Amino acid sequence: MVKEIERAGLPIVHVCTIVPISLTVGANRIVPAVAIPHPLGNPELSKKDEKALRRRLVLKALKALQTPVDDQTVFE
Repeated sequence: MVKEIERAGLPIVHVCTIVPISLTVGANRIVPAVAIPHPLGNPELSKKDEKALRRRLVLKALKALQTPVDDQTVFE
């Protein structure tokens, strides 16, 4: 699905918990997530810290979206 959306001319960021799978499916812009049960958060954190974590991930994904890439790129 990721490759088809890119082929249509829309850049896409794949936020994932298992980077090798994203590499296998051919995602161009990959942002590693937190963990499998909670990819975009950590319920053990305080609400303030979890919000900051989520914000960092979204900002990283937005930066990845704006970055021109020629090959698969993992945004650590």
